[in-house]
Amino acid sequence: MLTFPTPARMAIKVNQSASRMIRKKHPWIFDRAITKQSKAGKSGDLAIIYDQKTNKLIAIGLYDPDSPIRIKLLHFGGSASIDAQWFKAKIEAAYAKRQSLFATDTNSYRLIYGENDGLPALVADVYAEVMVLKLYAAIWLPYLPTLLPLLQAISQVKSIVLRLSRNLQNHTHQLQDGQLLYGNLEQADVLFKEHGLLFTANVIKGHKTGYFLDHRHNRKQVGTLVKNKTVLDVFAYAGGFSVHALAGGAKAVTSLDISAKALEMAKRNVHLNHLAAKHEILVADAFEAMERLGRAGKTFDLIIVDPPAFAKRATEVERALKSYARLTRLAIPLVAKHGVLLMASCSSRVTADAFFEVVLQHLSSSNRRFQELARTFHDIDHPIGFPEGAYLKSIYLKLY
Repeated sequence: MLTFPTPARMAIKVNQSASRMIRKKHPWIFDRAITKQSKAGKSGDLAIIYDQKTNKLIAIGLYDPDSPIRIKLLHFGGSASIDAQWFKAKIEAAYAKRQSLFATDTNSYRLIYGENDGLPALVADVYAEVMVLKLYAAIWLPYLPTLLPLLQAISQVKSIVLRLSRNLQNHTHQLQDGQLLYGNLEQADVLFKEHGLLFTANVIKGHKTGYFLDHRHNRKQVGTLVKNKTVLDVFAYAGGFSVHALAGGAKAVTSLDISAKALEMAKRNVHLNHLAAKHEILVADAFEAMERLGRAGKTFDLIIVDPPAFAKRATEVERALKSYARLTRLAIPLVAKHGVLLMASCSSRVTADAFFEVVLQHLSSSNRRFQELARTFHDIDHPIGFPEGAYLKSIYLKLY
């Protein structure tokens, strides 16, 4: 029988800088901004925030002693009861934002996107009738008995699987990564639909929650650009772009990734949609493979370059920009005349402006004329609620 800690209440005073950020509804309070607290707090304790100067109640959040972001804010303004009704309203509001997605023959979506949906450090992804609830901080452990029935009732899933961030897997509690919290799960690989196409997500062991939902709109867009075209999907992972390209009538698609295991998932997803005849996989380091393809004079009508996050810390931003620059340089000679290059970044530390600038700079210094077709950002189920919540950016370019 699982037992969960009971949260206490504590009073916190913060400095003027933090008060200003709270007035802007920024959801983080750092440890250095706290000037006074009524007691030592435990993970998930309800922190009642007061302005140091006016003594006015200005916010309510969850106390996190394990992070320099000491308080993750839930509520801004005067008093509020953070109870089942409050959480229900938050989840219902998030669900309402996703309504238009449900009309697109899609049954996979992000129901809760952390701070951006007012529930910091918590993500809930739905794959058909299975929800994956991912916790990034122990602050949510006391609230699981309240949250689980609400999430299930609103989403109508039949199973809820718990996934834990790395830091939480080493935390002292009774829960395990991949644990089933609600319902039954016959197998780890869950079949779901994205714009009418079939995919699988391993909800127990898969990366993040089992699949990357954020590029859904870009994958669909790629499917509209590839009729009778050749496609190179770089950093293909489970083949999301590859499947949409094949379904869109591509003449041939090559999925490139360093992980043989990921490309096995890509092959499986391609087979699920009966598209295998025109699909090839290439297990290799993306940088090295692109260089080899360039030396061999190989070209493709459409190239997708969607690497994993290169910068998880501020100190890694410069190195990340160099990697994006190198990928752009390697991709340019591989794009056929009148072909399209899609460059993407999911590094939250790298701003959209910086990413687009480095891509355009290296295109401008090449001997290729080009036309910018579009810039895209988050899909509808990944709303941006504060600056740090923005991470995904993509640019479509036609090369002559």
